[in-house]
Amino acid sequence: MPNQILTTKLHIPPRMPKEVLRNDLIDKLNRGVNTKLTLISASAGFGKSTILSQWINTCNKPVAWISLDEEHGDVSHFLIYLIAALQTIIPNLGAGFLAALQSPQPPSPVSVLTFLINGISLLKDKIILVMDDYHLVDSSEVDKAFNFLIENLPEQIHLVLATREDPVFPLAKLRVRGQLNEIRVADLRFTPRETTAFFNKEMKLNLSKDVILILETRTEGWIAGLQLAAISIQGHKDIKGFIKSFSGNHRFVLDYLVEEVLRQQSDDIQNFLLQIAIMDRFCGSICDAVIQSSTVSGQETLKFIERANLFVIPLDDERKWFRFHHLFAELLRQRLNKSEDIDIPTLHKRASLWFEENNFEIEAFKHAAAANDIDRAEILIGGKGMPLFFRGEIAPIYKWLKSLPDSTLKNRPSLILIYSIILTFLGKGRDAELKLLAAEIDILDNKDLIGQIAAIRAMLAIPQNDTEKILIQSILALENLNEDNLAVRTITKWTLGLAYQNRGDRALAIRMFSEVIPISKSSGNIMATIAAATSLGQVQESQNQLFQAKDTYKSILDEIGDPPWPAVCEANLGLARIYYQWNDLDKALKFGELGLTLALQLENIDTPVSCWIFLAQLKLSQKDNTGAATLLSKAEQYLISHNLMFRMNDVAAAQVLILIHLGNFSEAIYLIEKYNLPKSRLRLYITQGNFSKAIELVNTLLKEIEGKEWHIERLQLLIFQALALYGDGQKDKSFQLIKELLPLAESSENIRVFIDESELMSSLLSYTLFRGLTSNFIKKLKMAFDSKDQKNPNQFLMDPLSRRELEVLELINQGLSNGEICEKLFLALDTVKGHNRKIFNKLGVNNRTMAISKARSIHILKFQ
Repeated sequence: MPNQILTTKLHIPPRMPKEVLRNDLIDKLNRGVNTKLTLISASAGFGKSTILSQWINTCNKPVAWISLDEEHGDVSHFLIYLIAALQTIIPNLGAGFLAALQSPQPPSPVSVLTFLINGISLLKDKIILVMDDYHLVDSSEVDKAFNFLIENLPEQIHLVLATREDPVFPLAKLRVRGQLNEIRVADLRFTPRETTAFFNKEMKLNLSKDVILILETRTEGWIAGLQLAAISIQGHKDIKGFIKSFSGNHRFVLDYLVEEVLRQQSDDIQNFLLQIAIMDRFCGSICDAVIQSSTVSGQETLKFIERANLFVIPLDDERKWFRFHHLFAELLRQRLNKSEDIDIPTLHKRASLWFEENNFEIEAFKHAAAANDIDRAEILIGGKGMPLFFRGEIAPIYKWLKSLPDSTLKNRPSLILIYSIILTFLGKGRDAELKLLAAEIDILDNKDLIGQIAAIRAMLAIPQNDTEKILIQSILALENLNEDNLAVRTITKWTLGLAYQNRGDRALAIRMFSEVIPISKSSGNIMATIAAATSLGQVQESQNQLFQAKDTYKSILDEIGDPPWPAVCEANLGLARIYYQWNDLDKALKFGELGLTLALQLENIDTPVSCWIFLAQLKLSQKDNTGAATLLSKAEQYLISHNLMFRMNDVAAAQVLILIHLGNFSEAIYLIEKYNLPKSRLRLYITQGNFSKAIELVNTLLKEIEGKEWHIERLQLLIFQALALYGDGQKDKSFQLIKELLPLAESSENIRVFIDESELMSSLLSYTLFRGLTSNFIKKLKMAFDSKDQKNPNQFLMDPLSRRELEVLELINQGLSNGEICEKLFLALDTVKGHNRKIFNKLGVNNRTMAISKARSIHILKFQ
């Protein structure tokens, strides 16, 4: 399941006990709700979050909130929290994306946002989404995602962005369209009336108008400066002297005021504030662990500094967790770094230990990294058996590894391998291989590290479809990896299974996948579970074990729940194929379309191609030739744009099927020869009535799979063999073959493998019934044939036959000569011959016999 989301980042900040109600700004925010975006842009300390908190308490609309930080610069991390925030209003919206966004192949931002936008557009009432501290997100990818959201924003949601600097969006365009509500420094500055209310009503300082005017002028209404000044004044007897010395630009004023604020506190409080400033968030317990004072209680001190308004912000309703105001935290850390009396690395080590003991693994790692404790950081990355990066925590580890100099990495091959795995997950194959080469220099005879290198190289070979390399490297990895290295051994057994599956050794593939599933489940690696179970279901399909495959696929969907994750796209497609074989076309379409929708949310995979091919097959079953061709065109374009041309054979085979239905045999032959498609050639022989060649080819193909457990392929070839024998007049042999293969199909209720064939199959089944083979399954097949929609089989032709041409064709089928047709239809001989020529041209044939054969193959005529 997805890693736990830090819910405190979704909490709307509570109203402060000493604040001035700003009705003018609240009115402006209310008016802006009818625009797309409210932008609150001002430098630090102008009360952006405070005014939002006030407004939210009065706006009478559902509000979602995200407190952003540097980690949200990773677009997947940003989208995870966007989904989590929206779920506070719309439960389960986008839930299926949460784990996928932490996977090695996260869905594209556009696909995630499209799903969310569509979900929001179904709402009846307007909602508000607030993103605070957007300036901390330094990411062009997040900027692009946010811009896409703005451009396609439904009217049911209003966005509010609070930031210290203007974002990289086309604000001018929004402004011209009247879609932007702007609140800037001039709006946020305290007016003289508000300044007076703040100092004298809220802070109870009873300052004179002259003193307030001086402070107002020197701070230019800067709220943080006024707040810090008020706190400093509380500890001064000589207020006039303080005011006179209060001057300078914001940075220096702030430096001065921080000194003044801290100077009014006891030494214990000052030290407390400085030491806990190393943490982004803190509670009483971790404060005790970091400071280790016998005289200072973390919880009691936090209560004191909150009451004293020392810029701590509660993160939960219980007021257990807090953070500093960002500006105050920055300045405390600046002062801490200048201190010679405080051992900062030791503080980070203590924080790391506390976070580790309390199961906050990623924060434990971050503080170990901040302490420059390389060994401890590497241990924490290991995640107590399941490395953090296997659970989706890639961005912070990647950022840290990038920051390390080569000299640090040089003698740490295990750390280099972690770096390489992360690069592999990020799709940076070349960089990953360079790291592997560097690691190999220092590995010497460490077998586990040798195994890890091989495992990574196996993963790097998957996008290239290099089966032999996947196989060789996977075997090498398993020979060298330690038995307790479950994370890498698990993923390697899966890659090995993929290699076996690609080579057609399905028994070994099943063995590998079956070993992976329990290991990955027990270790919490849900993505490996999905991958292995999906692969197992695919092999079960190929073994004609449709009921087992259905249960396998369903177990994946049940594990994930609703809505589904993109990672289960293959499981949905597998169910679509199974329901299609069971002739449940409605369910087949439902799961097929869902599989395509989910697959398109991922990048650099070939699953969308498989979905389009399947949906094209479904279109053909409904005699929608144009729809099928359109879907295959999409598949071909996708292959070209994503450099996945190894799948072109599959697309070509589906295109050949359409060409055969259209009677375009020359184009079909071209594709068959270009892509070496023997099964397509076999179907063409049978369609053309060239049964002797069909028998010869099918015998060759059956010999090629002899001894292999390729059950579905064998079933398909035996059906072709029975059709070829029947068409060749060898009806007794055909009957005996049908008797043998029917139990194979009946065991899995495999219906479409029969009824997708031509009317020749219907004739063969009728003959089988005539010979006394009357099982329930064969009756079901015959009923399925009889119920096939044949309202307009003529639509298979690019230039359909006219009504008169259909009449002429039917009379040709009955054996009438041209003269007899003239008498039957009261037509002149030249007219009948003209109809004959048009019929032959439209069917792509040149004589009566071929016309009848072709018309039967595309169901315009029935077999007699």
